[in-house]
Amino acid sequence: MIFWLNNRNDRANQSNQGQSPLASLFNFNSSNKSIQRRISLANKVLITADNSPDKQAGVQAFAKQDVATAIDKFNSSLQMNRNDPEGWIYLSNAKAAQIGNVVKIAVIVPIGGNLNVSREILRGVAQAQYEVNNAGGIGGNLLQVEIANDDNDQAIATQIATELVKDASILAIIGHNSSDASIAAAPVYQQGGLVMISPTSVARNLSGIGNHIFRTTPNTRFLASTLANYAVIEARKANIAICADSKAEASKSFKEEFIAAVFEKGGKVTNTTCDFSDPNFDPQEVSSQAISDGADSLLLAPSVDKLNQGVDVARANKGRLPLLGSHTMYTYETLKQGQVDLNGMVLAVAWHPTAIPGNPFALKAKKFWGGAGSWRTATAYDATQAVIAGLRSGNSREQLQKALSNSGFSINGATGTVKFLPTGDRNASGTLVKIRPGKNSATGYDFAPFKP
Repeated sequence: MIFWLNNRNDRANQSNQGQSPLASLFNFNSSNKSIQRRISLANKVLITADNSPDKQAGVQAFAKQDVATAIDKFNSSLQMNRNDPEGWIYLSNAKAAQIGNVVKIAVIVPIGGNLNVSREILRGVAQAQYEVNNAGGIGGNLLQVEIANDDNDQAIATQIATELVKDASILAIIGHNSSDASIAAAPVYQQGGLVMISPTSVARNLSGIGNHIFRTTPNTRFLASTLANYAVIEARKANIAICADSKAEASKSFKEEFIAAVFEKGGKVTNTTCDFSDPNFDPQEVSSQAISDGADSLLLAPSVDKLNQGVDVARANKGRLPLLGSHTMYTYETLKQGQVDLNGMVLAVAWHPTAIPGNPFALKAKKFWGGAGSWRTATAYDATQAVIAGLRSGNSREQLQKALSNSGFSINGATGTVKFLPTGDRNASGTLVKIRPGKNSATGYDFAPFKP
């Protein structure tokens, strides 16, 4: 598999007063200047690693409401870097502004926290936006997507949520990435009546926060149970050591659900202490301690912000203990940094390109990006498609919430049928992958489909 791997609308009570119809399609005012720098419709480059002279010229033209020049420059930039999802979103936004009939949503990603994860999420959103707009839009309205960067920081996520709730033109949120950011921001969206669909937050604490909060990834219980069943029943691992992050809800949830599932299936968990958030954490000691404690395998379940520590443990392990991994370990950097030391690791994730034979998403993604991408791309695509389907029932926040909450709502997405439980969760299971030698990722190793 291949990895690829200004600012605010005027507020609800004043948004269109004294503005031309064209000007109302642009977001250039904010009451919070520090948050303003983190949000862009197409008027600033947020992913500076993917900047170019043409892309910079495009955002400058868009900021001046020179849409024709912006379209031309974004096109030129994408010819040089076809895998830039921010560029694709900005191009689609500029084309929508040129037509003039739009509906608008926002996507929040951790650009300053994990750039590759941000790109994976944005690719799913960009592809869904491109497809719907090229098919005529939503009831004749083209989709615009505003991008925001929260760095996976809870305080910043809450501030961004507050700004977006105030913007009456924003009808839905795709995000946030980390469970901690989503849990922090969710009450703001719930109180403001703005739908939030997280494509990547798995922590159980997100369930049932409110009737405006949804997710397109399976929650941690389904993922942990899938991995525990493999470890105990299939691989016959009877005593498993665990490394997790005590300060991250997703990691804590995964560890607790995994332990419960292991015991239910007749396995055990060692007393090995391995906390990625411990200031005295030493990856060199983990495997030796686990073996001393009688472990016959080692689970790595870091938070998205502690991925490097997870890889460090795997490298120090040097193959002494078979490795298991949570969904967070599914990144290009895992393959690039881990190499042979992660060969054979089995992970439970939300999706793999081969998980659903005949599903058109993987083929479309390969044509669009040059590769099918990761589970985050697929679940972000599904989150956007769910919003699109919901907005066909009516382009207001209230109508969207009612559509998604309806027991009869469902779409056929990249990850299968998407419908939501009353808690906002999906009733979906995980799928297993194994790290094996391969050529698709250009690292020498791939995440390959795995059926014990």
